[in-house]
Amino acid sequence: MKKQILIFTFCSLLFTGCKAQQINQELKQEKPKLVIGIVIDQMRYDYLTRFSDRYSDNGFKRLLNNGFSLENAHYNYIPTYTAVGHTSIYTGTTPDNHGIISNDWYDKFLKKSIYCVDDANYKTIGNDSTAGKKSPARLQTTTITDQLHLAQNMKGKTIGIALKDRSAILPAGHTANGAYWFDGGKNGQWVSSSFYMENLPNWVLDFNNSAKADTYLNMPWTTLYDINSYTNSIADENIFEGKFTGETTTSFPHDIPNLRAKNGDFDIIKEIPAGNSFTADFIKAAIIGENLGKGDYTDFLAVSFSSTDYVGHQFGPTSIEIEDTYLRMDKDLADLLSFLDQQVGQDKYTVFLTADHAAVDIPAYLQSIKIPAHYLNFSKFKLAALEVTKKYFNSVELIENISNYQIFLDKDKIESLGLDKDKVAERLAEEVINFEGIYKAVTAKTLQTTRFNDGILNSLQNGYNQKFSGDIMLIPYPATLTGGRTGTSHGSGYSYDTHIPVIFYGNGIKKGVSKKKYEIVDIAPTISNLLQIEAPNSSTGKIIDEALK
Repeated sequence: MKKQILIFTFCSLLFTGCKAQQINQELKQEKPKLVIGIVIDQMRYDYLTRFSDRYSDNGFKRLLNNGFSLENAHYNYIPTYTAVGHTSIYTGTTPDNHGIISNDWYDKFLKKSIYCVDDANYKTIGNDSTAGKKSPARLQTTTITDQLHLAQNMKGKTIGIALKDRSAILPAGHTANGAYWFDGGKNGQWVSSSFYMENLPNWVLDFNNSAKADTYLNMPWTTLYDINSYTNSIADENIFEGKFTGETTTSFPHDIPNLRAKNGDFDIIKEIPAGNSFTADFIKAAIIGENLGKGDYTDFLAVSFSSTDYVGHQFGPTSIEIEDTYLRMDKDLADLLSFLDQQVGQDKYTVFLTADHAAVDIPAYLQSIKIPAHYLNFSKFKLAALEVTKKYFNSVELIENISNYQIFLDKDKIESLGLDKDKVAERLAEEVINFEGIYKAVTAKTLQTTRFNDGILNSLQNGYNQKFSGDIMLIPYPATLTGGRTGTSHGSGYSYDTHIPVIFYGNGIKKGVSKKKYEIVDIAPTISNLLQIEAPNSSTGKIIDEALK
């Protein structure tokens, strides 16, 4: 009996020792030398599955097969716009906290519309245009990238890259070493802001002098494969897609060299898949030029591929153009991952890939196949709102601005007439709900005094910022857009706009998949935990522990 007890005790001690050693090894696991956040602008989750049989094994499938994929990840706020999406990914919170409530919005203090990253305190670095008068000053919280710098005593490098300024600036945070975006038009250059630097690094100057953009724009956009093989899309010629200025058809090929002059010169590269390849070229130049992933500290590269959004807006989710764009995006991704293997080293970098929002199927197309869809006439809506104030308060001067599905009241005028602001807002909300296309209307007071724990009103509440948002918030019917009947857009809290891919890959990441519902704000605390740093200072997300080793 004593012998059995001794054996049992020895085995227990051995197990405990082995377990302690395993834990110790996990704690000592080398952190990634480089974290790369990849945001693909306007990528619906179903682009992963719809085009799966056409993807190679080295792009999206490499991440899916060797990383951890969330199949049910969603945005949890309204509005689902580019600036808001990029900010929420990197701050781990929603607009009610981080303050970026749209791409542009009505500033009720300045009494004018403002753009999320405009900042007249700074100048363009790279040329004499105004394209670089930008900063992240309107972002009220820290980002993962800020927290990494804080944790490393400002060691390591953080770089933001995107064709769009807002997509480069907001993810890179307040402490970035640099953020770069493309100034198209006649310039055709990557630029930055004096917020970050006094002069462009030599590697950026060399890239701008390489004429790579011209190389891409000298080729027509033809399909990557035989056009008859694009069976995941509707017919090439149809009435639901937009055209480039100067085109008479929506069909391939798109003669980019001859269309260039009528479509903003260098700006046209943003609107074709070559814009993603061009961005990937610049990303690789940045990794080499900044020696990212080569130092003693963790570097962070926040990148966004914007051309997918431009193509989606013009041609829509069911177009051959969008299918071709994602097949080419897959090749660009495969090439970038291979480059990272060689330049940084396998298992020495961590990637997360997601999107800033998704997109609705073109409402006109949905209508053609008898699915409910709508177009809301905002000019008529504004007149209807004024009729309400005229009828009930005998004034058409009570509304200061209507934009982004928000109504801003003129509080000075309301007070001068002896009216109650809350009663005006309540009456407007009760009446505008009768306007065709408006599905819900909620006052700011309701959002401040009532907690909605789930559903679309919860998303509306997460997007409402008490300091910056309007007095009445509006929600349209599902599948509703404003504007013309070609192409698509986004911005709602419905699943077609909120369901996006989230994939983690590389150092510290398990292989696997989850069907649990996660929210976009969960990315930042998860990456923070992987890096063993504090999460952004207003983070409301949770750690996706099943994705981490």
